[in-house]
Amino acid sequence: MPSTQKPAVASCNVRLAKRIWPALSRAVLQKLRALSEENSLSLAAGDITYLDKGWYVTHTGLLRLARRKRCAGIDVRPLSKFCDSAASRWAFRATVYKSAKCKGFVGYGDADPSNVSPQVRGAEMRVAETRAVNRALRKAYGIGICSAEELGSFSGPLPPAGQLKQSGANTEPVNGNGHHPLRDRLCLLIRQHQLDPALVKAYAADYCDVTELRQASREQVATFIKHLAEYAENDRDGLLCQLAGYGPKPASEALVTIANDRSAHEPEKAAGAA
Repeated sequence: MPSTQKPAVASCNVRLAKRIWPALSRAVLQKLRALSEENSLSLAAGDITYLDKGWYVTHTGLLRLARRKRCAGIDVRPLSKFCDSAASRWAFRATVYKSAKCKGFVGYGDADPSNVSPQVRGAEMRVAETRAVNRALRKAYGIGICSAEELGSFSGPLPPAGQLKQSGANTEPVNGNGHHPLRDRLCLLIRQHQLDPALVKAYAADYCDVTELRQASREQVATFIKHLAEYAENDRDGLLCQLAGYGPKPASEALVTIANDRSAHEPEKAAGAA
């Protein structure tokens, strides 16, 4: 990307970040600007995301960067001595070649049921491969921040099989780490599409026609999650606009609303006086 376009990308990223996460500090936004200008990463395109008070590059962003840099190829191979298919434990070695003459940049990735989200349980082999590719790409192109896919969000031992059974009709199964599958899936969508958790929660309550989301049934939450996933995938900009409607109104809009409410009640008062 031409250097003249980098400041524009950085400015767009900062504007979008302020809209999605209004509470971000100046230091966090400055780091986003630096990352944007250095690597031409786009927040709107999903190249980077904000998780746990920090910026993370995504697999999508790394592949887009490799394509822009004309990466010559990526070789990925399993490390047999560290793999155990019966235990869903996998390890891969990835080598990125920046050019035909490049000796290669190596990265390793592993995954097993203890360090992947319940949402991708059963896909540990693909997670391990992705993590290896991400590490190799980060080394090849000097990306100092970790990738989102490398995070072991839900580390810890697997729960006993009996512990996953439901205790009631509307009770969501809870695993041994205290995580709820539906909640985990919703959090994953929020992270994947860089959505504001508070706005999503408000939207979910409205969608489920309840005062608070915790009052919704498991079926209602599952339906909302499916709706949110399809909405984010097909029209993310439209979803952002939808969510913005659940945010705090600017002071000017609030005054207009109050004025309109007062005007609406003035005829009633006049009729009562008559």
